[in-house]
Amino acid sequence: MTEAEPTSPVLPERPRMDADIVCVGFGPATAGFLTTLSKQLTNADGTPAVESAVMPGLPPQVLCYERADDIGFGVSGVVTRARALRESFPEIETAGIPMATPVTGEKVLYLLDPVGASRRSMMLRLADEAIRAFKFALPVENDALNLPWTPDFLHKHGGMVLSMGQFIQWAGAQVQSTGTVQIWPGTPVAEVLLDDVAAGVRRRSPESLPQDRLLTSAATRTKVLGVRLLDQGVTKLGVPADGFAPGMDIHAALTVVADGPIGPIGRQLDEHFGLPPEHHTRDWAVGMKFVVDLPEDTPLKPGTVLHTFGYPEPEIFGFLYVHPDRVASLGIFVPSWFDSPVRTTYRYLQHWMLHPYLWRYLKGGKLRSWGAKTLGESGRRGEPHLVGDGYARIGEGSGSTNVLTGSGVDEAWAAGAQLAEAVLELLKAKKPFTKENLEATYVQRRRASWVEAEARVAEKSRDGFQRGFVTGMIGMALAGLSGGRLALPGKPLRPWERVPSLEDYFRGRIPRDEVRKIRDDCYTRGVSAHAALMERAGWPAIPYDGQLLVSHQDALLLGGKVQAPPGYADHVAFIFPNQCQRCGTKLCVEVCSGQAITPGENGVPNFDREKCVHCGACLWNCISASPENPERMAVAFRAGTGGLHSAEN
Repeated sequence: MTEAEPTSPVLPERPRMDADIVCVGFGPATAGFLTTLSKQLTNADGTPAVESAVMPGLPPQVLCYERADDIGFGVSGVVTRARALRESFPEIETAGIPMATPVTGEKVLYLLDPVGASRRSMMLRLADEAIRAFKFALPVENDALNLPWTPDFLHKHGGMVLSMGQFIQWAGAQVQSTGTVQIWPGTPVAEVLLDDVAAGVRRRSPESLPQDRLLTSAATRTKVLGVRLLDQGVTKLGVPADGFAPGMDIHAALTVVADGPIGPIGRQLDEHFGLPPEHHTRDWAVGMKFVVDLPEDTPLKPGTVLHTFGYPEPEIFGFLYVHPDRVASLGIFVPSWFDSPVRTTYRYLQHWMLHPYLWRYLKGGKLRSWGAKTLGESGRRGEPHLVGDGYARIGEGSGSTNVLTGSGVDEAWAAGAQLAEAVLELLKAKKPFTKENLEATYVQRRRASWVEAEARVAEKSRDGFQRGFVTGMIGMALAGLSGGRLALPGKPLRPWERVPSLEDYFRGRIPRDEVRKIRDDCYTRGVSAHAALMERAGWPAIPYDGQLLVSHQDALLLGGKVQAPPGYADHVAFIFPNQCQRCGTKLCVEVCSGQAITPGENGVPNFDREKCVHCGACLWNCISASPENPERMAVAFRAGTGGLHSAEN
């Protein structure tokens, strides 16, 4: 008698639903799209202005799926000129939006180094000495130079200070009140459904989970059919377990992709279709922000806007925006051209807050909430193929951000509104959502708009940063003042081409053997090494006060409110463990915004999704290139659940 062979468990059939339009992600771009679209789907008497193809007699069925557990979770505080927002809401008043206020005053500050630990070039050190020597004749106060003049392209005259979380929730309520759109938060989209009959070949994506995640091979004509939602009831590796529920397939005539710069759906399309010639996504930044209660005696008025550069490292930019009721959003941007193997955003943010110019306003304040996100800094040169058969792309992941002015919300909203007008035009003309039709309507509108004109001016404005901070600032000034006609050249590099080893970075400050000893000791204890290395290199310890200056772990508990539901696969994976073992510079560990990635056994990092804030920094901060594609790294960042649970961010 032979032993019975094991049988595979019978998995439930994958459900399907049909809609007219499905949207991926609900940020400012989708909010602009759905705000414009929803107002024109029905007539004044409630009858359909255009009819659904899947439910005849009704308006088009429009669905939106958002990864975060509620709309508005995990987005950022901003200052914006609000041009596109006012086009959608001509009567908009900041008084009706929580934490919103008009811009009342702006300053741009160059921060000198008050502790002597910053890595500054000789040219910059000489400039700092000159500023200090002539501070009696310059607007210098508390180790900060208030720039007496800033170009108009950096100003936000007539703009608004917003909490994007609060604003997105407000906009979402406006959209849902029309009754024509369904928004489903806490519902990640796992992949886009592609149909390529001609090729007839399917291959497994390197980032696929061990189930049925397949991508079609690249071909001349591929149609997007819709999206597949994330499977539930699986192990950390994505293997079906008790309670397995396959994600539903949502078929739609149009898929609107707006899942941000590191969204898995946008990246899947990029991998399948490639990018246009000369385009790339090599420039990034981590933006990290605190929302704080300012001291009761604060002199800062609502609408105050401060922008800083020069400290804690020259390449790091900072901001402070004052909301009503003594609340402020403040934070820093750590860019990919800051070539440090310990570019920890959290620790640098604390040093930035402690700068004498800022700390006099912040001392005695209290942390309310905290968050981080990746910013796509390639701008127009990061623009992917905007449309194809059955899909269109809007928002930051579509290259809409103006990298000269650092403005993205208004541009994303405008792109969404432009797509909505195009969709309405095609629906009324009963034309399909083909690549040609979307190019003639959406892309044409975008190319003729101020979004495109200003993106052209900004396109090469940051190239100079590839050669250094001073050349970067000069390049930005040239591009802005010349309308984009002048700029300093520079070639963006991939992380593995530019980030030095720990030993090389601290050369002249810490002996190589000591660098290795500190790193190995920290990794043996399962913690990152940046704090120990920075303090050994001269950075002072952080004087924790339990209110505003708190440990990274406490920030997760007090300000991040990070949660992750069970039954989902890990969304971060180290897909080439052999490369991780050989890597001596674990930049993914050092840069992790939530301490979710920690040193692991045999050199392969550990991942704890209970701490992950979905900032995506690990995706572009890996210095090990994928052996399959040099534009990709050894970290996979997939669709996932959980993250920040605060709508103030």
